[in-house]
Amino acid sequence: MPKTQVKQANIKEEALEVKHNLPSDVVYCKKCVMSNQRPATHPEFTKKSTKDTPTSAFGDEGICDACRYTEQKKKIDWAARDKELAALCDRFRRDDGRYDVVVPGSGGKDSIFVSHLLKTEYGMNPLTVTWAPHAYTDVGRENMNNWMKCGHDNILFTPDPIVHAKLTRLAFLNLVNPFQPFILGQKILCVRMALLYDIPFVMYGENQAEAHNSLKETETSLMDISHFTYKNIDDPLYFGGVESKNLVEHGITQQDLQPYLPLDPERVEKAGLEVHFMSHFKPWSPQQNYYYAKEASGFISNPNGRSEGTYTKFSSLDDKIDGQHYFTMLVKFGQGRAMNDACRDIRDGYISREEGVNLVKLYDEEFPEEHFQFFLDYIGITEEKYWEVIDNARSPHLWKKEDGKWKLRHPCQ
Repeated sequence: MPKTQVKQANIKEEALEVKHNLPSDVVYCKKCVMSNQRPATHPEFTKKSTKDTPTSAFGDEGICDACRYTEQKKKIDWAARDKELAALCDRFRRDDGRYDVVVPGSGGKDSIFVSHLLKTEYGMNPLTVTWAPHAYTDVGRENMNNWMKCGHDNILFTPDPIVHAKLTRLAFLNLVNPFQPFILGQKILCVRMALLYDIPFVMYGENQAEAHNSLKETETSLMDISHFTYKNIDDPLYFGGVESKNLVEHGITQQDLQPYLPLDPERVEKAGLEVHFMSHFKPWSPQQNYYYAKEASGFISNPNGRSEGTYTKFSSLDDKIDGQHYFTMLVKFGQGRAMNDACRDIRDGYISREEGVNLVKLYDEEFPEEHFQFFLDYIGITEEKYWEVIDNARSPHLWKKEDGKWKLRHPCQ
């Protein structure tokens, strides 16, 4: 076994403060470059409120669940899974011209792959649904338009921009997670539209269990509907670290919160709603989805050649604060955008672990400068306040300051 796979595999930092309820020991997967510091789920918008941050599972062999699932995928009978998908579509397909499946998406490579495949290969009539980004990038807007031009109807929901900016501000200041309200609204929207249009079938793209969640979650194509019906909105973690009753102090009323509120579980159950993951039926590959989307819709990759913080050019292109989403993840958990991409590319066989380590070292800590001023203006804070929040979020067991610069104590190797 190469030394790079075992060196610093298990580092104890019990004497140092540990923030965000992360493990005190830093463990890197022996096959990819994921560490045990990455959250498996984000407590800000899960069905349970907990003080603990569930982190990625590693087996006794020192291999993460996502890598173990990659090995399992090699044994899957994909022809049989295709028949399952065809039968599922047959069960929900309508012959009266009405929509028969909801596909949430942004016009990125994955949503294009799912919606176009369902329409052209399985004869479905999808309604595509989009929760608007905080602010479109030029390439994001063009890809969104190209998605529609390849033959889809779309509902673009844009929340009150003033309210959304306030919630984003609170999420950044209190949770160091500026994407929290976006993800909350985005997840609920597709089911809300499915109920509104009487469409009992929703198809998502990738089950996050493929990337970093529990191996057990890959056993079914179904998503737990409690993701959409969680009721405890009084939990401060639900709305940017502030109890809902106190949001009025920030200029946010109960009426303002309607797009973000969970759905009635009885109504969802009565509608017989089913939410599935396409990755259960197809061997999911972000890079192959990119090639598919490029041919199907003329999908455009990042015109700069690669995205800030990583080496790839085709993911998370539509929103001007995408970079802040990944950078805050790096600050809190010691792993950012390049590590996220490298893990997937290693598992899919496009790069070696050694190459992944080098790419992480090159790009993971790169600051997203391009839209930084926009982000500051959007949430209404100064650069000084920004760095105060960022640096306070760094856990001492992960970060140290040397010669005035922050460095990871245990970089990936």
